[in-house]
Formats: sequence, structure tokens, C-alpha cells
Amino acid sequence: MSEGLPAVDGATVEVVRSYLAAAADEMRSTLIRTAFNPVIYEVLDFGISIYDERARLVAEAPGLTRFLGANDHSLKKGLEYVGVENLEAGDVVLLNYPYWNAAHSYDATLFSPVFLPDEETLVGFVCVRAHWMDLGAKDPGYVLDSTDMHQEGLIFPGTKVFSRGEPVHDVHELIRFNSRMPDVVLGDLHAQVSCLRTGQRRIVDVIAKFGLGTVQASIERFMQLGEQASLDAIAALPQGSWTAVDWMDDDGITDEPVRLEVTVTVADGTFTVDFAGSSPMVRGPVNLPFGATIACARVAFKALTTPFEQTNAGHMAPLRVKAEPGSLFHAVYPAATFTQWTGNLAVELIYKALAQGMPDRLGASSGGDVPGFMMVGAHPDTGAFFAISNNDPIGWGGTPHHDGAGPINHLCQTVARSTPIEVLEAKSGMLFERLEVRADSAGAGKHRGGPGIRRDIRFVSNGEFLSVVKKTRTRPWSLDGGQESEPTQVIAFPGTARERRLSTRRIAVSAGDRVTLLTAGGAGHGPVSERDPELVRRDVAEGIVSAAAASDTYGVDLDDR
Repeated sequence: MSEGLPAVDGATVEVVRSYLAAAADEMRSTLIRTAFNPVIYEVLDFGISIYDERARLVAEAPGLTRFLGANDHSLKKGLEYVGVENLEAGDVVLLNYPYWNAAHSYDATLFSPVFLPDEETLVGFVCVRAHWMDLGAKDPGYVLDSTDMHQEGLIFPGTKVFSRGEPVHDVHELIRFNSRMPDVVLGDLHAQVSCLRTGQRRIVDVIAKFGLGTVQASIERFMQLGEQASLDAIAALPQGSWTAVDWMDDDGITDEPVRLEVTVTVADGTFTVDFAGSSPMVRGPVNLPFGATIACARVAFKALTTPFEQTNAGHMAPLRVKAEPGSLFHAVYPAATFTQWTGNLAVELIYKALAQGMPDRLGASSGGDVPGFMMVGAHPDTGAFFAISNNDPIGWGGTPHHDGAGPINHLCQTVARSTPIEVLEAKSGMLFERLEVRADSAGAGKHRGGPGIRRDIRFVSNGEFLSVVKKTRTRPWSLDGGQESEPTQVIAFPGTARERRLSTRRIAVSAGDRVTLLTAGGAGHGPVSERDPELVRRDVAEGIVSAAAASDTYGVDLDDR
């Protein structure tokens, strides 16, 4: 037990841990119920965390998987900049400077200190990040071709937006006059503040119930347990070092592919993820802040070690992440960082490396990307400016034990959801004419990948359509003799003289134009010849495999029973 803290029994430790986890969940509910922006309340593009007085993670609530621990980096950088000694009860600080924020500039992180009612005893911090729709970047919606940070919107390095419980009027007005969607953005800011206030109240309630010493002693104990659980899991993993390489379509400026490389080493009680060998920083906005790189590594590490435990700082103690400053995975000022699909590919790349040494634990590649799209324009009914987005599902890869799941959101966004069609149609100039599972989109194998989808969009008003995909040129990788799947495709103006394939692009669209999205299925695992013919017949009945592919790929005659 830490010096000066009371002894606590295991039951008390678990009850305190559960109270703190429940506090984070209540913060989550508050945010979802009060946010103005469907990317927050429908897609769940946020991250929520609770910290002790030393800025160590003690609890978090489910949100975007890649935000796992990203708030840790942001909070520490924000506290360094603002100074803990300059924080008072009721303060709320806004941070979106990408190199400190572990995200791009539209992922706004707000944090607050938690004081006891005496307003002098600091007992922790609460933090929430969420995606805002506009902060005055050079283009509306997503920025796909910026070449430095100053094209990516208004930047806050750690600025008080509430001081001693009162809004800082000048800062709120600065946001209002620099946003194309001020009511939505300020609404989301206040939703995040409500989320923080909920967390503050619940932490004070827990301390009032158990006493500060008991809560602090319980935190110390469950952090020790978290670290030991991770160390035990690492010891049970194969020991060694494995390297993998992949390619991203482009940087958004040129058509040159961008190299991604990682080496993962499991040895001596540590799990090291090193991105040496990856491309230097590029001109376009796909450079990743180092905090975001750490968050990507945490996703893979947590999934392999303690996937069923509530995360705290102890769990992450054995993880080491390396990336040379000035490289693709450690962006430095003034590198453009807005289109952070690099992180989606990075999570998959870590698994690709590990699969070489742990073939019984990992599946083949998923569809390999997050197929995103967005429309911006004037609403056909109201004339008001809108910007709305969606990330489409893909298939996950086949595993040594079962078929891949799908269609489902990419494995780096497992808790996140697609934007409902009803919301997209009501809030934009898009009409969805088809949304279905794509037959034969999954890689074949003893255990096939999960299927992708087809989505057909018809535009009912003029505007701009943005496609955000970064893996359309290279196929998802298979394992153990399985087959690769076809990559995602975005087809603009299909069936016309203007038909073209898109990667990450912004195009003008008019009423009557169409776009088709064909998302990738997961790759296969194991030889096709070993697949049970009855499973092939079931796949045909469910529309996952065509009758032709059943015969040509699997050698199954549907009439031969």
C-alpha cells in the first residue's frame, strides 16, 4: 500500500472502481443527450476520461476506439501549458493544437479540474474530446488537401472557455465568428461542459461516500492490478520481434503512395511498437501527431492483453511507442494533420506484424480502411448551410477459428456507429437508393472474411461530395493460404461519360448526380479447399457468396447434396 494511505480490502477496491466507471458512463450519457451534432450523438465520435490528481487515467467510457488513451496525452500537454497552479474550481480548458491534442484540429478536447467543496483540494481531472463540424478551416467539412496546420481552422493551445464556472465571453464569440456552423459548434461545446460537470459531481460524491484516503488507496491498488494483468498477459504471448509494411493511397496532394512500416517487439515484460522505416512527414494532411500514434498502439495492445478489463493507467505501463520526430507518425509543426486515416491503417499494420508471430491469435486483414463520405452545401428545404458525414462498414478478416464479422465498423471504431440513413437524408441533399451486403466482397478461405456493403447515393440538391478513403489501391492481406479481398471503391457519376474512381477527393455534385460506394470485405484465413461445403451453401442463401463463386472459387455444386 502507498505510504500514508489507509489499507483497503478487495471488495472496497472493486466498488470504488465501479463507482468511477459509472461516473464516466454518466458523463457519456450526458454528452449523447445534449450534443447538437450527429457525429457525436449518433456516431459516438468522442472520448471520455477521468483522472486522479496526478493526471493518471482511472476510468473511461466507451467512445471512438482510437481515442483509447488519447486524452492522456492531451491532458498532460494541456496541464503543462496552462499550469495546474493556474486552474480554479469551475474552469474549463479547450485544447485542439494537433501536436498536443493527439488528433486533428476539429477534435476538440475540453478538460476541467475536480476540487472538493472547499475549492482548494484538487482530487482529479475530467476530460472529453468530441468532433466539431467547423472551426473555420479553409474548406467546409473535412480538409483533404491542406499543406500546413494554419489551413485547418482556429487553434486553441489550452484556452479557458469557462473561468470559475462562468463562460469566457470573448472566447465564445471568437468561436462563433470563426465557424460556418456556430450554433452547432457552440451547442456541442456546452454539451461537453455539461459532460464535465456531471463527472465532477460524481467524483465528489464518491469521495464523500468513501473518504478521500480510501478512494486514493483504491485507485493505487487497481492501477497495480492493471499493470500486473498486462505483465501477465505479455508473459503469455510469444516473445520476439516482427515487422510489417503497408501502403496508403496518397497524401492528398500527389498520387504517390505513402509507406507505413512498424516493428513490434514483445520481450522482457514490455510491448514495443516502433514505426521506424515509415515515410517522413508528407506535404498533405495525413501526418499523425505522436499522441494519436500512441493511441493507435494502445488499441492493439489492449486487445491482445486485457480486452475485458476497464482500462486504467496501470494497464498501459508496459507499452512503449516510438516514432522519429518529423516522420509520418510523429508530426511536428507546421505539418498538416487533418485527414487522419493514417491511424486506421496503423492499427491494422500492427496486427499484420503480430500475426507473423501469433498466427493462432489474430485474424486476416479487415477491409483495411474506414470508408468515409461527407456532403456539404445548402439544405434543399431551408437553404441553411450543412455539413454531415458518415463512415461506412466493411468486413473483418477471417480468423483461425471462425469467419470474419461484417458488415461492421472498422476494428479501430468498434463502438462507433454509422450515421442513420434517416438522419443523413433529413439533414442533407442526399437520397439513398440502395444499401445492401455485397456478394463476393469477402476474401475466400477456410474461414472467409466478413462482407462489405454497396451504397448508392442520388443527390437531390447541389453541393460538394467528399470521399475519404486511403486504401483503394492495395488489397487487404490474407493469412494461412486464404484469399485477399478487393479493396474499397468509390465510383462517382456511375454509368455516365463522367464516371471516375475516387480516393480521397472533394467533387462538385448537382441534383440528379449519383455516387456508388463499394466497401471492402475482410480477407480470408486458411485454404479455400478446407471450407465446409455446407457453410458455402449457407453463404449463398444469405447473399454473401454468389452461386458462381460457390462453384468457381469453392468448388461447391449447389445441386449436389
